[in-house]
Amino acid sequence: MKRLNSGAGSVSPPPVKRKIQSTTTSNTVASFFTPTSRKEPEKVSWKSVDQTLLVGQHGDLAQGKTRPRKIAAFDFDSTLITSVSGKKFAKDATDWKWWHGSVPGTIKRLAAEDYLVLVLSNQAGITLATGSKTSKSDQKRLSDFKDKATAVLNQLDLPVTLYAATEKDRYRKPRIGMWEELRKNYDLEAPDSIDLSNSVFVGDAGGRTGSTKGGISKDFSCSDRNFAANTGIAFRTPEEFFLGEDAKPFMRDFDPSTYVGEAAAAATDATPFLFSKSNGVEIVLCCGSPGAGKSTFYWNHLKPLGYERVNQDILKTRDRCLKVAADYVEEGKSVAVDNTNADIDTRGEWIKLSRRLDIPIRCVLFTATTKLCEHNDVVRALNGSLMNPEQRSILPKMAFTGFMSRYREPTLKEGFQEIIKTDFKFEGTEEQKAIWQQYWL
Repeated sequence: MKRLNSGAGSVSPPPVKRKIQSTTTSNTVASFFTPTSRKEPEKVSWKSVDQTLLVGQHGDLAQGKTRPRKIAAFDFDSTLITSVSGKKFAKDATDWKWWHGSVPGTIKRLAAEDYLVLVLSNQAGITLATGSKTSKSDQKRLSDFKDKATAVLNQLDLPVTLYAATEKDRYRKPRIGMWEELRKNYDLEAPDSIDLSNSVFVGDAGGRTGSTKGGISKDFSCSDRNFAANTGIAFRTPEEFFLGEDAKPFMRDFDPSTYVGEAAAAATDATPFLFSKSNGVEIVLCCGSPGAGKSTFYWNHLKPLGYERVNQDILKTRDRCLKVAADYVEEGKSVAVDNTNADIDTRGEWIKLSRRLDIPIRCVLFTATTKLCEHNDVVRALNGSLMNPEQRSILPKMAFTGFMSRYREPTLKEGFQEIIKTDFKFEGTEEQKAIWQQYWL
C-alpha cells in the first residue's frame, strides 16, 4: 500500500491493539457537577455559513510551521467515531465511541507532525434553519450533534475545525464547497499553499464493492473517494489508514470523464450529425429526461436556424405551449418544443397540432442516462452564470425517476416524419469543462 511521507512518520499508521477508549472522562464528570459560574469557557465555538454549513472550531485556527501545509482530513461518522449502540445513526449525543482505539493517538501524532487536522462531514439529518419552520425534533438533532462533536473535539484537545454540510448544496461532498471554505479560513487559497502530494482524506464512502464470501458490506456511496479526487489529494478508507489493511476493490457508479470527447458518441446507436432544417415550416419535438441537454441543443443547434422555442417551464401549461406554438407557425416560423415529452399521450397532442396546421413534425430523442442527467442538473444549478444562464435550481430526484416511469420510446408510428437520436456530448469552454468533469453526485 502506498504510504504518504510526513517527515518522521507516515499518514498511513499501522494497526495497534488496545481497548477502545471510553468517551467519558473524569474531567467530563467533574464539569457536570461544577456550577456554571465556575466553569471554564467552552473550547469549541460554532458558526454557520450560508445557513447550511455548520462550522465547529476547537481552539484557535491551527497555524502551521511550514508552507505548503500538509492536510489530514477525516469524515466523522464511521471514520473517527461510531455508535456505542451499534445503530447506523446515534440515538443521542452520548451514543459514540472511537471507531478504533488507535484513532485519537494517530490524530495527535499527525498534529505533532505539523499536519492541519480537519473533519469534513455530510450531515443531512440536521438543519440550521431557524424560526417557525424549525421543529423541536430539528432543534434536538442539531443540539445532539453539536454536543457529540464537542465531546469528540474536546477529547482530542487539539486545534481542529469541523465542517458539516447540512443540505444538498455546494458544500455537500463530493462537491468542494467545504474545501473552498477551509482554504479561505486558513489562508490557503494560493495554488501552492497546500502540499497536495502529502495530504490525505479518510472516509468510509469509498465505493467499495463488498464481498459475499468475506461478508464485507458494499459501501453506500463513493462520495468520499470522489471528494478526494476533486481536491487532488490521496484517499484512504479507515481500514487502510488506521489499521494498515490493503485497499479493497471499488467502483464508481458514474464517472463524468467518460462523457468528454468522442466517448459519448458511442453510447447508443446514435450517429453524429449536423442538424439541418429539412422542411420550410415544421415542429421539432424534443424528448428526453430533465438534464439531458435539450435546452443546450436548442441554443446551439436550433436557435441559429431560426426555430422559436416553446418551453413549459416558462409558459407553465401545455395548453399555453400549444397556443404559442400555433401562433408561431401561423407567422411562418418553425417551432422547437423544449419539454421532456416522455409519454405517447403528451407527444400525441403535438402530433395532432402538426396535423391541424398541416406541417411536418420531427422528434429529437436524447439518450442520456439518468445519472448523467442528474449530474448535468447539479452542475448547472450550482455554477451560477457560468453554467446556468436561466438560474435553474437543483431538481428533486423525483423529477428523474418520474420521467423514467412515464417514458416510452417514441416511434415513427406515432406520426413523426423522422426520429433523430442524439447522445450527450459535452460542449463548452475549457473552464466549463474543468467544472463539469468534477464529481458532483
